[in-house]
Amino acid sequence: MFLVCGEALFDFFSDEGQVAPDASSLSFTAVAGGSPMNVAIGLARLERSSAFFTGLAPDALGERLRTVLGSESVNTDFMVEIPGSATTLAMVTLDDNGSPRYVFYNQCGADRMLETSHLPATLDDVHAIHIGSYALAVSPTSDTLETLVARERDRCLISLDPNIRLKVEPDVARWRERIDTFAAHAHLIKISDEDLDALYPEKDPEEVIRGWLSERCPMVIMTRGGEGVTLFTQGGAESFTPEAISVVDAVGAGDSFMAALLAWLDEQGLATPEGPGQLTPDQRREMAEFAMCAAAHTCQQRGPDLPRRHEIVT
Repeated sequence: MFLVCGEALFDFFSDEGQVAPDASSLSFTAVAGGSPMNVAIGLARLERSSAFFTGLAPDALGERLRTVLGSESVNTDFMVEIPGSATTLAMVTLDDNGSPRYVFYNQCGADRMLETSHLPATLDDVHAIHIGSYALAVSPTSDTLETLVARERDRCLISLDPNIRLKVEPDVARWRERIDTFAAHAHLIKISDEDLDALYPEKDPEEVIRGWLSERCPMVIMTRGGEGVTLFTQGGAESFTPEAISVVDAVGAGDSFMAALLAWLDEQGLATPEGPGQLTPDQRREMAEFAMCAAAHTCQQRGPDLPRRHEIVT
């Protein structure tokens, strides 16, 4: 089973074109999400066993998050109810390219309040752990997840997707320190070119990525939106380009890509600490094409609609 760790929230999308009752009214559609939650659902839709570890608010939206995950066959046994907390909300708008822009309301968010005392004592059924997004940078959740991956890294595959959210934690230095810390525990890292530019605007992306590559982490994958992906290993770099598509929006595309990467590795029996370093060049291409196909599916839907296994044809 995959254990995905991090935030769970509701994205609020403006219902453009809807007629409001009066000028003081706004109409929104609320969609359960958050990058790690999307990955957990994506894995389940790709017929992989997944569980989710997060803080859950004792409110109606928190209960709805649990219901949504359960309906997607994601194991919710690791979710921890946090007294006095609230469910995080994100207001989402799209730029001219369909890329999402977020404003978060989560100062009392349950997903940022995980303590080390909430960690499960054992993870006998878990063989891989995925971490990412703003849960990496907000305390105490960040410290709790660091304790978890440090404890399990020799037994479980650890995958990392920074997916930074400066609207939640604006301190870039904090993000750099936290990502470098988690990267030291990871066996596989996926990061977008936008995140690299936000974190290290003065550095060449490859310079940063090669600083993360190690015997423990033999592969880092940089996504470049519609231009494709570049896979970095200690032996070099390989780039792959997806087929052109008509984009509705890119919300959830990176999460879909991440879930597909992990699902593909699991299907090949390579979702292990050693797995990413054992891929042949042909396997790296197959993995990249599978993940790009999953991301393309999501880009052709509104919101984070991740594909099911039969919908990915490479």
